Amino acid sequence: MSPTPPARRLRLGLPRRVFSQVLLMQVAIAAGVAVLATGLFLAPLGDQLDDQAMRRALAIAQTTAQRPRLAEDLRSTPPTASGPVQREAERIRRATGAEYVVVMDRRGVRWSHTDPRQIGGVVSTDPSRALSGREVMVIDDGTLGRTARGKVPLRDSTGTIVGAVSVGIAYDSVRARLIHAIPELLAYAGGALAVGALAAWLVSRRVQRQTRDLAFSDIAALLAEREAMLHGIREGVVALDRAGRIRLLNDEAQRLLGLGDEALGRSPDEALGGGRTADVLAGRVTGTDLLMVRGQRVLVANRMPTGDGGAVATLRDRTELEQLGRELDSTRGLIDALRAQDHEHANRMHTLLGLLELEMYDDAAEFVGEVVGDHRATAEQITERIQDPLLAALLVGKATVAAERGVALRVSDRTRLPDLLIDSRGLVTIVGNLVDNALDAAAGTPHARVEVELRAEGRTAILRVRDTGPGIPVDRRELVFTEGWSTKTPPAHRRRGLGLSLVRRLAERQGGSATAGEAHGGGAEFTVVLPEALTEPDPVPAPAVPPAARAVTEEESR
Repeated sequence: MSPTPPARRLRLGLPRRVFSQVLLMQVAIAAGVAVLATGLFLAPLGDQLDDQAMRRALAIAQTTAQRPRLAEDLRSTPPTASGPVQREAERIRRATGAEYVVVMDRRGVRWSHTDPRQIGGVVSTDPSRALSGREVMVIDDGTLGRTARGKVPLRDSTGTIVGAVSVGIAYDSVRARLIHAIPELLAYAGGALAVGALAAWLVSRRVQRQTRDLAFSDIAALLAEREAMLHGIREGVVALDRAGRIRLLNDEAQRLLGLGDEALGRSPDEALGGGRTADVLAGRVTGTDLLMVRGQRVLVANRMPTGDGGAVATLRDRTELEQLGRELDSTRGLIDALRAQDHEHANRMHTLLGLLELEMYDDAAEFVGEVVGDHRATAEQITERIQDPLLAALLVGKATVAAERGVALRVSDRTRLPDLLIDSRGLVTIVGNLVDNALDAAAGTPHARVEVELRAEGRTAILRVRDTGPGIPVDRRELVFTEGWSTKTPPAHRRRGLGLSLVRRLAERQGGSATAGEAHGGGAEFTVVLPEALTEPDPVPAPAVPPAARAVTEEESR
């Protein structure tokens, strides 16, 4: 037999779903507001009804006191149940619905009363204020119970106070009016509560759809997971709102873009200062896997709009991959050059072997001298004019690659560059990119040639690379420096359109410039100017003059 399942324990407390909690809280708020509003309305209602009753009693008393014969009858007749004062007071009481109408003399003796037995007796409440000429409104207890009273002085035709008139309104009727108003108020409050509950249900249904019927704990867990994911992944994430302002930057995006929390709430143009990166993030450049250059980094961006009108852009760092791709291209070029040299070397060795077998020793020696001299002349020409070892080695290697591709790479006669470069690696990148592009453009053209000119003017380095290729149209001479723009078919391992962009970035970072133009005789010419690229040369110290020689010199000068 299967074990009996444990009994479920009844759990009391708030429901877990957001929908249920929001509905419960809103209904509670609506009920609380309805009760509070009803209480705030009932509290002053009692005071208002008391005031109305006292004013009504006072008005009846004032009207009674204005009767023309009442004061004269008070002075000329005794206080009896059948007297004219009693008859007039009772008539007024029945006509107005008052609880009582009491007329008294200056001693407080009643001349009228609802109970005829009380006539001739002294009133139970103090009449001094009314007898002194003042009108009185009060809630007080008397022989007929609790009433709302109004008291006024009674004057004769000369204005002399001869007595007072006291009128009472039964307080039970006032309380009855208040109790009668409560059901109506509760009906209004119940209607308001029903409307509030319906509105709360509609709002809660909307919240349910938007939160997908999750519990608050689930939402909190999702937010925690989102924060951990955004700040833990190795891709940059940039979120923008519907106005195009940055609302989220994860750690990787801050690192790749060089931004901080101060960029939040700003547009990409304000945060990044314009350029292609800002255009991609703002959505002005569309597409997938868009290339950007930010500082020394090559980034790939993808932008996707969100349902609220904003967008999310992801950034990947391809700097190392692009560098590896360029190194692979260079390696392949060198391998091709070495393969060509191997073939050429084999041919030369066969030629030399033939000359030796034919015992043409002089011709063999001349042949070896010519071969060695050509290579040595090229290397010596480059190292003599370019004294920086990295640049010289680069151009020697590029000359070998150019020869393999059928392009003559030469260094201009105007080239003079001392070994004083501050950032030789940056200049190596610039020269390598420009020479590679020039070789691609010149390869396959008649009399293909690439010329490199590197010279120093003070501390400024000037680089010009010319080729005999098809050249660049005027309308594209700025476009070629745009990130991702290229007319070449990209290789499988990387993308095109970054070399010239990097050249301009490196030049502008050093306060210089990179421009494209037309070379003399056709083809393209790229010019890069790098101010403050060289250090000041060390001053040459004057040779020390021996004391004896200094004495001879002084003697000769005399």
